[in-house]
Amino acid sequence: MSRLDNDFGLLGDAARAAMGRSHGLHVDGRAVETGRSYALTDPTSGAEFARAAEAGPAEVDAAVDAARRALAGAWGRLRPHERERRMLRLADLLEAHEREMSEIETLCSGRLLGNTAGVDVQYSAHVLRYMAGWATKLEGQTMRLSVPYIPDGDLRGYTFREPVGVVGAIVPWNVALGIAVWKIAPALAAGCTIVLKPAPQTPLSALRFAELALEAGIPEGVINIVTGSGAEVGELLVAHPGVAMVSFTGSTEVGRKIAGQAAAQFKKYSLELGGKSPVIVMEDADVDQVAQAAAWAIFGNHGQNCCAGSRLYVHRSIHDAVIEGVAAVARSIELSAPLQDGAVMGPVVSHAQQRRILSYVEGGLADGARLVTGGAAPDHPGAYVQPTVLDGARPGMAAVRDEIFGPVLMAAAFDTEQEVLALANQSRFGLGASVFTRDTDRIRRMTDGLEAGSVWINVHNALDVALPFGGWKDSGVGNDLGEAAVLGHTRLKASVQYHA
Repeated sequence: MSRLDNDFGLLGDAARAAMGRSHGLHVDGRAVETGRSYALTDPTSGAEFARAAEAGPAEVDAAVDAARRALAGAWGRLRPHERERRMLRLADLLEAHEREMSEIETLCSGRLLGNTAGVDVQYSAHVLRYMAGWATKLEGQTMRLSVPYIPDGDLRGYTFREPVGVVGAIVPWNVALGIAVWKIAPALAAGCTIVLKPAPQTPLSALRFAELALEAGIPEGVINIVTGSGAEVGELLVAHPGVAMVSFTGSTEVGRKIAGQAAAQFKKYSLELGGKSPVIVMEDADVDQVAQAAAWAIFGNHGQNCCAGSRLYVHRSIHDAVIEGVAAVARSIELSAPLQDGAVMGPVVSHAQQRRILSYVEGGLADGARLVTGGAAPDHPGAYVQPTVLDGARPGMAAVRDEIFGPVLMAAAFDTEQEVLALANQSRFGLGASVFTRDTDRIRRMTDGLEAGSVWINVHNALDVALPFGGWKDSGVGNDLGEAAVLGHTRLKASVQYHA
């Protein structure tokens, strides 16, 4: 067996049981078959291994209705500490099913088991526990009021937060369960209910998660999962009059459409969109350390990361050494099926994504970039792409301008702080950025000058649940993670009380 071929015999019983059958929706606490389905394919071969249900207008209506009933019923009647307790129980159950959940996620996405276990399971349990604590900590204000046109009596004012209502969430395939939990956990902490639409390629972990939620004591109808192979299900969810808020992670182009549709109905929305995050290496950085950091900023998760460090700017004095160090890491990476022992980089999610990535590499070369390493796919039916480094990047190149979402690094040299700030900010995106330097004054200047929602110093893509995560410019609006995410799922109500 080739290192590029998956060995399904390595799977546990639970994950193997997910193969070779059709999976229904999860609506109002039960599996729902629609009579229509689409294929789920193994990224290492392109072969079908299971099927998922196609939802339509009737099923989206049913899911939203179930969420509305739960909001007004069993879930809405729970006290904050009871919501917290159930979320904590769900975190425990997720960890108890780590092997099953991580293997299911790897089957669908082609991501490494270490990533799906560490991020989609372990980090998701951490997010659930953090968000559970907010259920008992949402608060308002009390004040004595003036209201000069009511001269008599004592007037007191109060504010308090209520759940916004039913949340329609749409998530991508690159960290499928992890980002689903980023949507679900703050919604539950705020007291909302949710209808979630997974990416077509990766629905199975969300469906299983919804089953675990029932086992944790979260009532039927609180978490509903609707699946589909195209854009229709998401469009139905965004347009549905019973949905009070839309939470989306995905492309800027789709996010822009969602913002327009949601605004037309005066719905709340939170959008975490594309990125083209710069990694900036100053002349005082440690070459060996930064080469490793810059390499994994782009090659981690096969480059399929919204804030991947896909643009590398290195001070000219150490440029050649850093680029060669990054290239050495790239050359050392052996492409392997994600279930293989010691796998470091598996396939991208699909052949369509593979073709898209390679077209950007070809375009970058045609625009004058220099191929340092990689740039091709192995002769194999899987959706593999070699880790690739292109040097001589210029702002006008499509491979520099657009989000590629694959293991392709665009690199360039710079001479001054002002120059590199201009290069870094010369992008329609503003999700993340990192700076590698030992100079504390420079850290302040660069942090202030970079146009990004997250700025990392001497590290890249360090996301903690306590810090809000969101983008500027075409990278979105609103925040996942942190207190901001919970408050974003609430609406503020003011009350005036008159005492004679």
